[in-house]
Amino acid sequence: MGKVIVIAPRGYCAGVDRAVATVERALEIHGPGVYVRREIVHNKHVVDSLRAKGAIFVSEVEEIPPGSVVVFSAHGVSPSVRDAAAARGLLTIDATCPLVTKVHKEAKRLANSGMEILLIGHAGHEEVEGTKGEAPDSIRLIERPDDVDAIEVADPSHVAWLSQTTLSVDETREVVARLRDKYPNLADPPSEDICYATSNRQGAVREVAPGCDLMLVVGSANSSNSVRLAEVAEHAGAGMSHLIDDVSRIDPAWLTGVEVVGVTSGASVPEYLVQEVVEYLAEHGYADVEQYRCVEETLTFSLPPQVRG
Repeated sequence: MGKVIVIAPRGYCAGVDRAVATVERALEIHGPGVYVRREIVHNKHVVDSLRAKGAIFVSEVEEIPPGSVVVFSAHGVSPSVRDAAAARGLLTIDATCPLVTKVHKEAKRLANSGMEILLIGHAGHEEVEGTKGEAPDSIRLIERPDDVDAIEVADPSHVAWLSQTTLSVDETREVVARLRDKYPNLADPPSEDICYATSNRQGAVREVAPGCDLMLVVGSANSSNSVRLAEVAEHAGAGMSHLIDDVSRIDPAWLTGVEVVGVTSGASVPEYLVQEVVEYLAEHGYADVEQYRCVEETLTFSLPPQVRG
Protein backbone atom coordinates (compact mmCIF):
# COMPACT_ATOMS: atom_id res chain seq x y z
CA MET A 1 0.00 0.00 0.00
CA GLY A 2 2.17 2.80 1.31
CA LYS A 3 5.82 3.70 1.53
CA VAL A 4 8.03 4.85 4.41
CA ILE A 5 11.16 6.95 3.93
CA VAL A 6 13.41 6.66 6.98
CA ILE A 7 15.64 9.72 6.97
CA ALA A 8 19.24 9.96 8.12
CA PRO A 9 21.09 11.45 9.79
CA ARG A 10 18.72 11.28 12.74
CA GLY A 11 18.83 10.55 16.45
CA TYR A 12 21.78 10.98 18.77
CA CYS A 13 24.36 13.59 17.90
CA ALA A 14 27.87 13.49 19.34
CA GLY A 15 26.99 15.87 22.17
CA VAL A 16 23.95 13.89 23.27
CA ASP A 17 25.80 10.59 23.03
CA ARG A 18 28.55 12.05 25.22
CA ALA A 19 26.10 13.45 27.78
CA VAL A 20 24.11 10.23 28.18
CA ALA A 21 27.29 8.15 28.38
CA THR A 22 28.62 10.56 31.02
CA VAL A 23 25.67 9.92 33.34
CA GLU A 24 25.84 6.17 32.74
CA ARG A 25 29.56 6.12 33.50
CA ALA A 26 29.10 8.29 36.60
CA LEU A 27 26.53 5.79 37.88
CA GLU A 28 28.96 2.94 37.26
CA ILE A 29 31.68 4.75 39.22
CA HIS A 30 29.66 6.27 42.06
CA GLY A 31 26.58 4.05 42.17
CA PRO A 32 22.94 5.18 42.35
CA GLY A 33 22.43 8.66 43.72
CA VAL A 34 24.28 10.68 41.10
CA TYR A 35 22.47 13.98 40.68
CA VAL A 36 21.79 15.64 37.33
CA ARG A 37 20.87 19.31 37.08
CA ARG A 38 17.90 19.61 34.73
CA GLU A 39 17.24 17.02 32.02
CA ILE A 40 20.56 15.68 30.74
CA VAL A 41 19.07 15.93 27.23
CA HIS A 42 15.56 16.90 26.19
CA ASN A 43 13.99 13.49 25.80
CA LYS A 44 11.69 12.00 28.40
CA HIS A 45 12.54 8.40 27.50
CA VAL A 46 16.25 9.00 28.03
CA VAL A 47 15.60 10.77 31.33
CA ASP A 48 13.27 8.02 32.55
CA SER A 49 15.82 5.35 31.62
CA LEU A 50 18.61 7.08 33.52
CA ARG A 51 16.31 7.71 36.48
CA ALA A 52 15.57 3.98 36.59
CA LYS A 53 19.32 3.34 36.78
CA GLY A 54 19.69 5.62 39.81
CA ALA A 55 20.15 9.14 38.49
CA ILE A 56 18.35 11.86 40.45
CA PHE A 57 17.19 14.84 38.39
CA VAL A 58 16.84 18.22 40.07
CA SER A 59 16.08 21.73 38.88
CA GLU A 60 18.81 23.54 40.83
CA VAL A 61 22.01 22.60 42.63
CA GLU A 62 20.58 24.01 45.88
CA GLU A 63 18.42 20.86 46.03
CA ILE A 64 21.49 18.61 46.13
CA PRO A 65 23.00 17.48 49.45
CA PRO A 66 26.47 18.93 50.07
CA GLY A 67 29.31 16.69 48.92
CA SER A 68 27.24 14.84 46.32
CA VAL A 69 28.08 14.16 42.69
CA VAL A 70 26.31 16.32 40.09
CA VAL A 71 26.35 16.16 36.32
CA PHE A 72 25.67 19.34 34.35
CA SER A 73 23.44 18.74 31.34
CA ALA A 74 24.41 18.90 27.67
CA HIS A 75 22.83 22.36 27.43
CA GLY A 76 25.45 24.01 29.64
CA VAL A 77 25.21 26.17 32.75
CA SER A 78 26.08 29.73 33.69
CA PRO A 79 29.03 30.64 35.94
CA SER A 80 26.58 31.31 38.78
CA VAL A 81 25.49 27.68 38.73
CA ARG A 82 29.12 26.52 38.85
CA ASP A 83 29.72 28.85 41.79
CA ALA A 84 26.66 27.52 43.62
CA ALA A 85 27.85 23.94 43.10
CA ALA A 86 31.31 24.81 44.41
CA ALA A 87 29.80 26.50 47.46
CA ARG A 88 28.00 23.25 48.33
CA GLY A 89 31.14 21.20 47.88
CA LEU A 90 29.68 19.20 45.01
CA LEU A 91 31.79 17.00 42.78
CA THR A 92 30.85 18.37 39.37
CA ILE A 93 31.00 16.46 36.10
CA ASP A 94 30.40 18.74 33.13
CA ALA A 95 28.50 17.07 30.27
CA THR A 96 28.02 20.35 28.38
CA CYS A 97 28.20 19.76 24.64
CA PRO A 98 31.56 21.08 23.40
CA LEU A 99 29.71 23.02 20.69
CA VAL A 100 27.74 24.86 23.39
CA THR A 101 30.96 25.49 25.29
CA LYS A 102 32.31 27.10 22.11
CA VAL A 103 29.42 29.59 22.12
CA HIS A 104 30.07 30.36 25.80
CA LYS A 105 33.70 31.15 25.01
CA GLU A 106 32.65 33.35 22.10
CA ALA A 107 30.26 35.26 24.39
CA LYS A 108 33.01 35.90 26.95
CA ARG A 109 35.51 36.95 24.29
CA LEU A 110 33.10 39.37 22.62
CA ALA A 111 31.98 40.87 25.92
CA ASN A 112 35.57 41.34 27.05
CA SER A 113 36.28 43.22 23.83
CA GLY A 114 33.43 45.64 24.51
CA MET A 115 30.94 44.24 22.02
CA GLU A 116 27.19 44.24 22.55
CA ILE A 117 25.94 40.72 21.79
CA LEU A 118 22.62 39.89 20.17
CA LEU A 119 21.86 36.26 21.06
CA ILE A 120 19.36 34.51 18.79
CA GLY A 121 17.49 31.89 20.76
CA HIS A 122 14.45 30.93 22.81
CA ALA A 123 13.79 32.55 26.17
CA GLY A 124 13.90 30.11 29.06
CA HIS A 125 15.85 27.43 27.20
CA GLU A 126 18.68 26.07 29.38
CA GLU A 127 21.28 26.70 26.68
CA VAL A 128 20.24 30.35 26.35
CA GLU A 129 20.29 30.80 30.13
CA GLY A 130 23.80 29.39 30.30
CA THR A 131 25.12 31.55 27.48
CA LYS A 132 23.52 34.73 28.83
CA GLY A 133 25.06 33.96 32.21
CA GLU A 134 28.55 34.24 30.73
CA ALA A 135 28.07 37.95 29.98
CA PRO A 136 24.71 39.08 31.39
CA ASP A 137 25.42 42.79 30.96
CA SER A 138 26.41 42.43 27.30
CA ILE A 139 23.82 40.02 25.90
CA ARG A 140 20.32 40.74 24.59
CA LEU A 141 18.00 38.02 23.35
CA ILE A 142 16.27 37.94 19.97
CA GLU A 143 13.69 35.18 19.52
CA ARG A 144 12.29 35.84 16.04
CA PRO A 145 12.86 38.03 12.97
CA ASP A 146 10.23 40.61 13.95
CA ASP A 147 12.09 41.27 17.20
CA VAL A 148 14.84 43.00 15.22
CA ASP A 149 12.71 46.09 14.67
CA ALA A 150 12.58 46.83 18.41
CA ILE A 151 16.28 46.30 19.06
CA GLU A 152 18.42 49.36 19.76
CA VAL A 153 22.12 49.09 20.58
CA ALA A 154 24.41 51.58 22.26
CA ASP A 155 27.06 51.55 19.53
CA PRO A 156 26.15 50.10 16.08
CA SER A 157 29.86 49.75 15.29
CA HIS A 158 30.39 47.37 18.23
CA VAL A 159 27.68 44.74 17.91
CA ALA A 160 27.89 41.00 17.22
CA TRP A 161 25.50 38.06 17.00
CA LEU A 162 25.56 34.55 18.43
CA SER A 163 22.91 31.84 18.39
CA GLN A 164 21.53 28.90 20.28
CA THR A 165 22.88 25.73 18.66
CA THR A 166 19.52 24.06 17.99
CA LEU A 167 17.62 26.69 16.01
CA SER A 168 16.03 26.63 12.58
CA VAL A 169 18.81 27.31 10.09
CA ASP A 170 16.48 29.23 7.78
CA GLU A 171 14.91 31.40 10.47
CA THR A 172 18.29 32.19 11.98
CA ARG A 173 19.55 33.32 8.58
CA GLU A 174 16.50 35.56 8.27
CA VAL A 175 17.18 37.13 11.68
CA VAL A 176 20.83 37.71 10.80
CA ALA A 177 19.92 39.23 7.44
CA ARG A 178 17.56 41.68 9.11
CA LEU A 179 20.15 42.50 11.75
CA ARG A 180 22.75 43.15 9.06
CA ASP A 181 20.36 45.45 7.20
CA LYS A 182 19.96 47.42 10.42
CA TYR A 183 23.59 47.17 11.56
CA PRO A 184 25.96 46.86 8.55
CA ASN A 185 28.96 46.46 10.88
CA LEU A 186 27.42 43.44 12.62
CA ALA A 187 30.19 40.98 13.56
CA ASP A 188 29.74 37.27 12.86
CA PRO A 189 30.82 34.45 15.16
CA PRO A 190 34.19 32.97 14.13
CA SER A 191 32.36 29.79 13.11
CA GLU A 192 28.78 28.61 12.69
CA ASP A 193 26.94 28.41 16.03
CA ILE A 194 24.08 26.15 14.91
CA CYS A 195 25.51 22.69 15.42
CA TYR A 196 26.33 20.30 12.60
CA ALA A 197 23.69 17.80 13.74
CA THR A 198 20.90 20.37 13.75
CA SER A 199 21.90 21.56 10.28
CA ASN A 200 22.27 18.04 8.89
CA ARG A 201 18.92 16.83 10.22
CA GLN A 202 17.10 19.89 8.93
CA GLY A 203 18.82 19.60 5.56
CA ALA A 204 17.82 15.96 5.15
CA VAL A 205 14.20 16.69 6.08
CA ARG A 206 14.14 19.65 3.70
CA GLU A 207 15.17 17.35 0.83
CA VAL A 208 12.67 14.59 1.57
CA ALA A 209 9.63 16.55 2.80
CA PRO A 210 8.24 17.62 -0.63
CA GLY A 211 7.65 13.96 -1.52
CA CYS A 212 5.91 13.07 1.75
CA ASP A 213 2.21 13.18 2.53
CA LEU A 214 3.07 12.88 6.22
CA MET A 215 6.26 13.53 8.19
CA LEU A 216 6.63 11.97 11.64
CA VAL A 217 9.37 13.51 13.77
CA VAL A 218 10.17 11.51 16.89
CA GLY A 219 11.16 13.80 19.74
CA SER A 220 9.94 15.47 22.91
CA ALA A 221 8.03 18.74 22.85
CA ASN A 222 10.70 20.50 24.93
CA SER A 223 13.43 19.53 22.47
CA SER A 224 14.19 22.63 20.42
CA ASN A 225 15.89 20.76 17.59
CA SER A 226 13.02 18.25 17.34
CA VAL A 227 10.39 20.99 17.21
CA ARG A 228 12.41 22.74 14.52
CA LEU A 229 12.50 19.52 12.44
CA ALA A 230 8.72 19.33 12.41
CA GLU A 231 8.51 22.99 11.40
CA VAL A 232 11.08 22.55 8.63
CA ALA A 233 9.16 19.56 7.23
CA GLU A 234 5.94 21.55 7.06
CA HIS A 235 7.60 24.59 5.49
CA ALA A 236 9.46 22.40 2.98
CA GLY A 237 6.28 20.89 1.59
CA ALA A 238 5.24 17.84 3.58
CA GLY A 239 1.48 17.36 3.47
CA MET A 240 1.38 17.07 7.26
CA SER A 241 4.04 17.14 9.95
CA HIS A 242 3.69 15.85 13.50
CA LEU A 243 6.09 15.73 16.45
CA ILE A 244 5.59 12.57 18.52
CA ASP A 245 7.27 11.39 21.71
CA ASP A 246 6.91 7.77 20.67
CA VAL A 247 4.76 5.35 18.69
CA SER A 248 1.88 5.65 21.17
CA ARG A 249 1.32 9.24 20.05
CA ILE A 250 0.48 8.36 16.45
CA ASP A 251 -3.13 9.10 15.54
CA PRO A 252 -4.28 6.45 13.02
CA ALA A 253 -6.43 9.13 11.38
CA TRP A 254 -3.24 10.81 10.16
CA LEU A 255 -2.71 7.89 7.78
CA THR A 256 -5.99 8.34 5.92
CA GLY A 257 -5.22 8.92 2.25
CA VAL A 258 -1.48 8.98 2.93
CA GLU A 259 0.83 7.15 0.53
CA VAL A 260 4.31 8.28 1.60
CA VAL A 261 5.40 8.76 5.22
CA GLY A 262 8.73 10.31 6.17
CA VAL A 263 10.23 9.37 9.54
CA THR A 264 13.07 11.07 11.35
CA SER A 265 14.05 11.99 14.89
CA GLY A 266 15.64 14.76 16.88
CA ALA A 267 19.22 14.72 18.12
CA SER A 268 18.33 13.42 21.58
CA VAL A 269 16.18 10.46 20.52
CA PRO A 270 17.18 6.80 20.98
CA GLU A 271 17.01 4.79 17.76
CA TYR A 272 14.65 2.15 19.17
CA LEU A 273 11.87 4.76 19.30
CA VAL A 274 12.23 5.31 15.55
CA GLN A 275 12.20 1.59 14.82
CA GLU A 276 9.00 1.17 16.82
CA VAL A 277 7.38 3.80 14.59
CA VAL A 278 8.59 2.00 11.45
CA GLU A 279 7.19 -1.30 12.77
CA TYR A 280 3.85 0.36 13.53
CA LEU A 281 3.67 1.74 10.02
CA ALA A 282 4.50 -1.68 8.54
CA GLU A 283 1.61 -3.16 10.50
CA HIS A 284 -0.66 -0.50 9.02
CA GLY A 285 0.17 -1.11 5.38
CA TYR A 286 3.47 0.73 4.94
CA ALA A 287 5.82 -2.21 4.44
CA ASP A 288 7.86 -0.62 1.64
CA VAL A 289 10.73 1.02 3.54
CA GLU A 290 13.31 3.23 1.84
CA GLN A 291 16.42 4.46 3.65
CA TYR A 292 17.49 8.01 2.76
CA ARG A 293 20.81 9.37 3.99
CA CYS A 294 21.84 12.97 3.37
CA VAL A 295 25.33 12.91 4.90
CA GLU A 296 27.50 10.68 7.08
CA GLU A 297 28.30 11.91 10.57
CA THR A 298 31.58 10.79 12.10
CA LEU A 299 32.20 13.38 14.83
CA THR A 300 32.70 12.08 18.37
CA PHE A 301 33.56 13.79 21.66
CA SER A 302 35.65 12.34 24.47
CA LEU A 303 34.01 11.93 27.87
CA PRO A 304 34.70 14.40 30.69
CA PRO A 305 37.94 13.53 32.52
CA GLN A 306 36.12 12.53 35.72
CA VAL A 307 34.46 9.55 33.98
CA ARG A 308 37.03 8.43 31.45
CA GLY A 309 38.02 4.79 31.68
